[in-house]
Formats: sequence, structure tokens, C-alpha cells
Amino acid sequence: MTKRLMNTTLAAGFAMLATVTFAENYPTPVLLQDGAQAPIDAITPTNEVFRIAYMPPATEFNYYIAIGEGIKAVAAEAGVEVFMLAPQSGADINGQMGMIQDVLTQDVDAIIFGTHDEFAAAPLLEQAVDAGMAVLMINSDIPNFPTPIHGVVGYSQRNGTHAIADWAIENYGDEPLQVGIIEGQPGYHSTERVGGFLDGIEGNENFEVVVSIDGKWNVEGGNTAGMDILQSNPDLDMIFAANDYMIIGASFAAKALGRDDIVLLGNDGDTSGLEEIAAGNITATVNTSPFLMGKAAMHATLDALNGTYPGGWIETPTSIEDMEGAVSVLQEPEKLFPQPSREY
Repeated sequence: MTKRLMNTTLAAGFAMLATVTFAENYPTPVLLQDGAQAPIDAITPTNEVFRIAYMPPATEFNYYIAIGEGIKAVAAEAGVEVFMLAPQSGADINGQMGMIQDVLTQDVDAIIFGTHDEFAAAPLLEQAVDAGMAVLMINSDIPNFPTPIHGVVGYSQRNGTHAIADWAIENYGDEPLQVGIIEGQPGYHSTERVGGFLDGIEGNENFEVVVSIDGKWNVEGGNTAGMDILQSNPDLDMIFAANDYMIIGASFAAKALGRDDIVLLGNDGDTSGLEEIAAGNITATVNTSPFLMGKAAMHATLDALNGTYPGGWIETPTSIEDMEGAVSVLQEPEKLFPQPSREY
């Protein structure tokens, strides 16, 4: 039986509870920490038809393209202009900072951004806020971005990976297991996702983490990390990776080494990850519904530009999907991007 574990508790540090169930456009926002909220009434759009920049950390991740498709869908309905600008590689922090600098010189009313280095991005986004642009962060739950911004949209990352740890304990916790972890590139996202999984298995004597290394957020990095982990730990039973791309890479390493007994756990709900689960190549993932996240972010951005968004964090839903659940999600291709490779 697939377990759909909705996150109803919030990451530490938030000031009030949110309504997790989606309203028409997005659930009730949660207050950011003191000093983290930029004033909504200081937003001063300059275009009659709003012009919005979507700036994810990289184009190499279909996950962020899926978020962009949700953003585009709402933009088309609202009759506003949106364009995407991002480096190819998620490791190209300097490239993303240069793009943000370029956008600051353009006639833009709002920036929807994601970044792998919030401290590098903060001074530039402070300039955007000071210039009257609406600035919202996507795919995050950070309650105190290094400079005040107008909003944050994303799932509770620590709660999501805690939930997959709970799922792993329920399904595999009856005997001792050696666990390997593939982290993302250092930063808030990796810290929260790995931290949630570690919190979930803490105190369970049957789960022993024997190795934890960086997989650079992509398939190639996950393959390299997975190969290193499995070759140096031949008795390993389980690998958790902080996103689906890295666990897909690790699954390639496991297959190459003839290790079809490894439990492989991911995080994202990327279409490719869901299809790998449906095919039996990966065990389970945290499905974070990126297309719906993008729609919520765009609705919030439009409300911010119109002065009706209260500010704060919008929590988007998660569920844990194994093979049965992945097939169920893939049977609703209108909520996915890219589209599944076949009908389910």
C-alpha cells in the first residue's frame, strides 16, 4: 500500500501554522522570521503588462523547468510576460549572479528565483527589492533569507525527508542496515534535506549511516558518488540522496555493480525519477509536485504586484511515493513536466 504522508508540521523557526490544503491559488502564507519580510507596499511595478523574470539555479534540472511550466501556465491565463534566465549548471554560481545583475538593469517588475548560494544572491536581490521589484524565492522554506524578500514558496524540506525516513523505518527497519547518503552541493537545500532524513532515523539502532558525500545535485555526480559509496562499502543496504537526479545516478552505479538489492530513496518527484520508480530501478521518493509549486508561486507574485499578497511562506504539499504511488502520479500527466515517456 502506497503511503501518502502529507506534511502538517512546519520547519522550526516559523511563527505560526499554515493551512496545507490548497486554496484556489495557494494556502495561507506563514509569517517569515522577524526582519526577513520585505514590505509589500514598497513594490512599485513599472509596466502596464507585468514583466516577470523566472531565475532558477540552472537549466540542467527538469525539476526547475517543471516549476517554470507552472509559472508559464498562470502567466498565460493572466496575460503577463514571463521569461526564464538561468545558467546551464547548478554549480555555476557566478553565472547566476551575473544574470541577476543583468536583470537589475532591465525593465522587470518581479523576480521569482531559486539559488544554491543564498549568501551570494542576497546583495543583488536586496538591490531588486530596493528598486521596487517583487522578489519571491521558489522551491524553498527558508524563514530568514539573508536579506528581506517578499515571499517564499515551496515545501517543508526537512519534513519531507523526515517523512521518507519514517517510511524507510516502517518498511525496512526490522533488521540492521548500513546507509549511505548523497548530499547536494553545500547550502540550505542540502542541509535541510539531509538533516530531515538524519532526524528521522535518529535513535533507531537498525540504521547506521556509514558514509555521506556530495553528489553535486546532478545525475553524473550521483553516479560518481554512488559508485564510490558502493565500492568502498560493499555491505551497504540503502542510499538516500537529496534529489532524484542524484539517486538516478546512484541507481546506474548499483546496476553496473550488480547491486539490485540496494534500497534507493530520492527527493523531488521529478518525472524521470517517478518513471525510474515505476520501472523498479529506484525504491521511493518524496514527491513535491513542482508544476503545482510553480503555479502557486506565480499567483503569489501577481498578488504581490497588485498589493494583495500578505507576504510570508507558502507551503506546497508532499507525499511519499513507491512503485504503486509513482504509477498513480504518472497517470496524471497534465500535472507533470516533462511528460512521461509513455502512458501509465
